[in-house]
Amino acid sequence: MADSAFFCTLSHEGVLAVRGADAGKFLQGQLTCNLNYLSDTQASLGARCTQKGRMQSSFRILLQGDGVLMAMASELLEPQLADLKKYAVFSKSKLTDESAAWVRFGVGQGDAALSNLGLELPAETDSVVRHDDLIAIRVSPERAELWAPADQADIIKSKLATSLTEGTLNQWLLGQIRAGIGQVMPATRELFIPQMLNLQAVGGVSFKKGCYTGQEIVARMQYLGKLKRRLYRLTLDASQLPEPGTPLFSPTHGSSIGEVVIAANAEQNIELLAVLQAEAAEAGDIHLGSLEGPALHLLDLPYPLDRDREIQR
Repeated sequence: MADSAFFCTLSHEGVLAVRGADAGKFLQGQLTCNLNYLSDTQASLGARCTQKGRMQSSFRILLQGDGVLMAMASELLEPQLADLKKYAVFSKSKLTDESAAWVRFGVGQGDAALSNLGLELPAETDSVVRHDDLIAIRVSPERAELWAPADQADIIKSKLATSLTEGTLNQWLLGQIRAGIGQVMPATRELFIPQMLNLQAVGGVSFKKGCYTGQEIVARMQYLGKLKRRLYRLTLDASQLPEPGTPLFSPTHGSSIGEVVIAANAEQNIELLAVLQAEAAEAGDIHLGSLEGPALHLLDLPYPLDRDREIQR
């Protein structure tokens, strides 16, 4: 599934644009990522937090034209747009929903297909390459996003289909889960701080950029090492996908010890990412939905958690 060559339309996300002379300066004080690291060849993950460090949204951000584009869960776009606009009143920046202006494809093991479009994408995660009006972003090994103007949707889709199978959004999300990349969804809005989704481990948090909304809480959690909940990858033997925000329980603890982040169907079962209390995760007795619910089993993440390395970003 996620390990085969395919493409699919990323229909679950929208695109928020921030443009204008002050776009970068404005967002630098609002987002967890460092906009100084962005370039024509470099994108980033990031998040927008409340004053208490809780994520209102998470996204992939890249430079485009006279500003930046941020791809996030479609349902979060309007509330995030409304919140950011409150702080942009005195800034020379314009915030808009550009979802209708772009078509975005997820491409798995499709570097040859991208090459046929003139996009020679490097292997390094967060690399960006551009050709004509097309943009390709390396989101994890063997996985890429392809962005195109909406009026080119049909022709780009046809070109991809000459060498790739058209897959499903589930396949794309399964690859995201296996890459250990969590995401804020409507049901988990303002539930997690960035480190609970391991965002600092995948380049989405900068500890050298200075102040931004929620920065004090996020930095304190990193430097004092008091994080008791973080992202884990798990497998579940069940027939129905659990929704984001579904609680997880531990009979040992007798109460809820975490929440589902995202889930997808795999070849034989369901794989998911969840935020769990570390102590409960180590005990290993985890159940979905109730103390008597289906059991979950831990899987490895593809990256280490290294606080000393993370704070160097």
